[in-house]
Amino acid sequence: MSPRVFSRPATLVGHRGLGKGVVQGHRENTAGSFLGAVDAGLRWVEVDVRRTLDDELFVVHDAALSDGRFLAELTGAQAERYGALPVHRLLDVLPPEVGVVFDVKSSLEDAGRPADSTTAALLGTVATESTRRRPTLAQSFDPAALRQLRQAAPRVPLGLLTWLHFPIGQAVAAAAHLDIQVLAVHAGSLWPTTAAEPRDVPSLDRIVALVHGADRELLVWCPTAEQARHLVTAEVDAIVIDDVPAQVHQLSAGCPA
Repeated sequence: MSPRVFSRPATLVGHRGLGKGVVQGHRENTAGSFLGAVDAGLRWVEVDVRRTLDDELFVVHDAALSDGRFLAELTGAQAERYGALPVHRLLDVLPPEVGVVFDVKSSLEDAGRPADSTTAALLGTVATESTRRRPTLAQSFDPAALRQLRQAAPRVPLGLLTWLHFPIGQAVAAAAHLDIQVLAVHAGSLWPTTAAEPRDVPSLDRIVALVHGADRELLVWCPTAEQARHLVTAEVDAIVIDDVPAQVHQLSAGCPA
């Protein structure tokens, strides 16, 4: 059995710090937002990772910045002038007991790079060093990025991300047969929606049992407050939350940070 990534009951993880957008005056993916999540009681944060033209890694979610310029076309110095946060600087200011979930964003430019020069491979060195200081997980929507990470950082736990309304059966089956430790699904895959008939969505308890039976952990990202309470009861392993202060308050009785 693989060593556990998250402790139980469910670990709360701050989405881009305190949450998507601006929460309590802090913009997402800034040092203030991440430190605010720590102050709110969290011991894990989710960190988006992209690269610049000169192969520097930054904490940025979207490929393009607010003025439309692509991060991949800027140098690290230019990105900093735009206010983007270098990954190394975030790791320097985060307390060492705070775990990091790196969300690797493959870029269009990665298609023309050798496997050992992709964004994921670059992160491999950083993630390996991170595991020596703090709990660490690297995850991606891109299965090829996970393979590149495994080659570059064989000791770093990995997670497979799936997007909104991705069929849960395919996600669970894929995670069971990939060299990863965590399946990270959007909450939209776990409940019936206009994109998923009720008969096609197994019960939450069954999903959790199958993931755990495959010796994998289940992380769920961006649930509503009501969904988060159900996730805690179902004993998922981790929940990535927005609006951290409100969610921590609502879940504190049944879901320690």
